[in-house]
Order: sequence, then C-alpha cells, then structure tokens
Amino acid sequence: MTTEIKQPQAKQRLLSIDALRGFDMFWILGAEGLFAALFTLTGIGFFNLAAAEMLHSQWHGFTFYDLIFPLFIFLSGVSLGLAAKPIASLTAQQRKGKYQHALKRLGLLFLLGIVYNHGWGGGIPMDSESVRYVSVLGRIGLAWFVAAMLVWHCNLKTQLAVAALLFFAYWLLLAVPTIGDYGGNYSVNYSLNAWVDQTLLPGIRYQNLAVDPEGLLSNLGSILNAIAGVFVGRLIVQFKHQPYTLLKYLLIAGLVTLLIGWGLDNLVPVNKTLWTPSFVLVTSGWSLLFLALFYFLIDICDYQKMAKPFAIIGMNSIIIYLATALVNWQYLVNSLFGGILTALPEAWQALIFIVFLLAVQWLLLAWMYRHKIFIKV
Repeated sequence: MTTEIKQPQAKQRLLSIDALRGFDMFWILGAEGLFAALFTLTGIGFFNLAAAEMLHSQWHGFTFYDLIFPLFIFLSGVSLGLAAKPIASLTAQQRKGKYQHALKRLGLLFLLGIVYNHGWGGGIPMDSESVRYVSVLGRIGLAWFVAAMLVWHCNLKTQLAVAALLFFAYWLLLAVPTIGDYGGNYSVNYSLNAWVDQTLLPGIRYQNLAVDPEGLLSNLGSILNAIAGVFVGRLIVQFKHQPYTLLKYLLIAGLVTLLIGWGLDNLVPVNKTLWTPSFVLVTSGWSLLFLALFYFLIDICDYQKMAKPFAIIGMNSIIIYLATALVNWQYLVNSLFGGILTALPEAWQALIFIVFLLAVQWLLLAWMYRHKIFIKV
C-alpha cells in the first residue's frame, strides 16, 4: 500500500471514471438505506421499489445492488486498458518493477480482504481453519492481476480469444454434470461451485453457505468483467479525440451486451453468487451504459461540479471500503449528532442519520483529497 502526496496527472485519466468509481462506492457507504428511509418518511411506492433494488438478489435474477462489485472490477480493467502497453517494450528493470507491483498488489488485496472479513475469530495465534480466505478485495486483486498479465503479454487478438475461451469454458463447466450429483445445474446446493467450495476452499465459507459468494470457481466470471473493462479502455484511447463517436460505441456496446445477457438467461441464469456468464454480460452491459452516461455528463458536457463529490470518493475507494468494516461509523455519528437525531420527529430520524453518516465519511475523504493524500494498493 502506498500513500501519494501529489496530485495525479489529469491528462492520464478521465474524470468520469473516477466519478463513476466514487458513485459506485457511494452506495456501500450507507447510501443504500436512503430509499428505505425515504419510503418510511413519505410512503411513496417508488422509494419502496428503489429500496428493493438496494438488496442483493436472493439467488437467480439481478438488482442494481448486484452491480456494485462487478462495476468496480470493470473499472479496474478500464484503467488497465487506458494504459495498455506490452511489457516487452520496457527495459528489464521496468519489467521487474511492474511484476513486483502486480504481485504486491495481489498479495496486499488478499491480506486486506482477510482483514476486512475481521481475520480470524480466535485472534492470534490463529486457527487456520477459522479464517475466511476469500473476499471482495481478494477477487478484485485476482481479476485485475489476470487482466494485467493479458494486457502486458498478449496482443488484442489473443486477449479476445482468451476472453471467449474463458466465457464458454466456464459456461460448459457449469452446464455439464461432472461430479456425482454436482454440476449440470445452477442450484444453491448442487452447482459445481458448491462442490468446489466445499471440497477445495480452505478455511470457512461466508455464513457457512453451500457456495461462498466470493468462492473459487466464480472467479472465472469476475475475471471476464475485468477483461471487458480492458477492451473498453482500449476503445476510449482509440476514440479519445472523437467523443461523440466514443459515446455512440459505448451506448451500442452496452445495449447489445445487456440484451445478449438477458437473452441467455433461460440457458444460463443470471446469478451473482455463481457469477454466471450471463451475469457477466448483464453487468458489463450496465457498466458500459453507466460509463456512457458519466462520460457524456462529465467529459463531454463538462459538468465538473457534479463529478467532484463522487471523484473524491473514487480517489480513495479502497481505504474507505476497508473503513466500512473496520470503523464503527454508526457509533461515531451517534456520538457527534445523537442529540440532534433524538430531537427530530421519529419519521425523520432514519433519513437524517444516513445523511450524517455519509457526510462524516465524505468529509474525511474530502480532507484527504484536499491534502493530496491518495492511498493506493
């Protein structure tokens, strides 16, 4: 983990990408509760429907809350694609530095993922069997690492071939009966993912479920989201001087990918936990459409004021994500504003609590941004 005390070079990045990353993170800082609080306050049905979209799907299906994780992975791939450069073009010393950074990043995200999961319940010395080794951060690290290796070592044609092979190979693994009663279906208890996690995954699974949401086999799907981001990053570079052409391609690619994903739903259900190939397509389609929207508003229409609050979150996304698990923000808000909250009418308390919760976290990030402190892994 490194702390940069300098402003990133604006020429090397699009503000819309940082803003979209921040918008993505915004919903897991506590903002996902806004709609439920607004429904409680107003009774308006729209807010109840929106609140349902802020919950993960129970199994098959899709909600917008399911998009948060794959969108983040997709954007990490976009950043890779923007800087895509064969590693063979670098000096031996530069290549060594690149490899060291990639391995360090992978290892740090794996370890930080365990920390986010609160490590091991028994403390040190740890019981290795009580550790949950898989995590959101670990999956982000692995997806980024594989995508980086492809970018550094393979040309575009090979990258496309690898993506296609991975897509259909994972689909085949899920669809064909393989081991006893496992495989050949997409059920909670008898998917191939369930056998892999119960047999090969060390430590514990999330809530002792049959399939861990960040289990082993489903990494194949999330890697595809990162690779999709790489292709989009390359597209951005290619048409960076033709903004409306780029916008058109982003919109077309997003709509086509989304339609194909839902078109496959009857063959391979859209499922976040299994991270099925159709889920990859649906989430990549929505990621493209959101990127097109942010690109249009921020980089074409130049709505900088709209972008900055989210960009401030996006510039320190990993650290604030860790803080959601390691810092008791609710206790802090109650300590600072408890008197104000209890003085409010009961119907308003949940909504204002969330506003204070978001404000405290955002002000910390704004302070870091103002002092040019960017913590990266």
